[in-house]
Amino acid sequence: MPKVHQNIRRKLLAWYDKTKRDLPWRDTKDPYSIWVSEIMLQQTQVKTVLPYYLRWIKAFPTVEKLAGAPERKVLKLWEGLGYYSRARNLKKAAEIITNDMNGKVPDTVIGLLDLPGVGRYTAGAIASIAFGLKAAVLDGNVKRVLSRVFCLNENGATSASENRLWQKAEDLFPARRPGDFNQALMELGATVCSPKSPACKQCPLRSSCEAFCEGSVEQFPPAKKKVPTKKIEVCAAIIVKNSKVYIQQRAKGGLMGGLWEFPGGKKEKGESNEDCLKREIKEELGTNITILDKAMTIKHTYTQFRVALHVFNCRLNGQRLKPMGCEQWKWVSPAKLDTYPFPAANVKIVKYLTDEISETFD
Repeated sequence: MPKVHQNIRRKLLAWYDKTKRDLPWRDTKDPYSIWVSEIMLQQTQVKTVLPYYLRWIKAFPTVEKLAGAPERKVLKLWEGLGYYSRARNLKKAAEIITNDMNGKVPDTVIGLLDLPGVGRYTAGAIASIAFGLKAAVLDGNVKRVLSRVFCLNENGATSASENRLWQKAEDLFPARRPGDFNQALMELGATVCSPKSPACKQCPLRSSCEAFCEGSVEQFPPAKKKVPTKKIEVCAAIIVKNSKVYIQQRAKGGLMGGLWEFPGGKKEKGESNEDCLKREIKEELGTNITILDKAMTIKHTYTQFRVALHVFNCRLNGQRLKPMGCEQWKWVSPAKLDTYPFPAANVKIVKYLTDEISETFD
């Protein structure tokens, strides 16, 4: 088995040296920049991450700059990338590093694991790439490569399966070039050993790949049980007063915490859109509204659910608001709405307001 491992390491690194993609975080050994890239790449494709990474590093070139940045600016730069807890944890960790660690990113796996938002995979990636430490990684791409190369009937769906995959990743790990080896494994899974229609003819490991030799590549890894995507209907209100629009900030401990939104909420069974919105506004703002007309319906798919967002132009019937359940609330001119971070579906309302009707508020 060790000789097989040696061949795999040699072929993989030679392939990586020839074909690796030119990515900005590969042009640096700065631990902060590598840490940011690894957090952004969690469950997100490289092509999606690239523009976000470049904007982020321009805005926050050092850990100290990130630590001192307002959370609103941090979340705004992250807007559209999803999994917003990643951005909040980056800022929290930057504050810890700046205040308690003299601005130095931890240079051990154990130290990295103490940072908010850093798990075993991310710690291994940062440690190996930034500091040259011998630390294996195991993301979705690596799991797929290992499962196919060694015909492992494992998909990481249970802790026992996950542990067996970690053990295989560590068994395969080389004594030299740990960062390059980890990146090569991830690169192979991302660009060649894809979930469907893998490009086996281009794979440097095909002669060592047990699944390829058996003609069973697409049987590995075994499929996970699919969780049905939940469908949710939501109603939201555009409320204008004195040429300004009402927005509120979501509670920081909940889903999409810290982002701003237009008031409203989920429909109950058998409820009409209009009745839903009137009930939600009464519950959230302590006042009644008159619904003027429907502005739009927005459909957006998140990771675990699909949303149909019904948006209405509304007028307040009472003058006093008593917002409940939000962090804070504001009346904002349409021209300034795009300085606030919103969930993806709400971004389309912002565009509607700034593009279509902002002139009527001037």
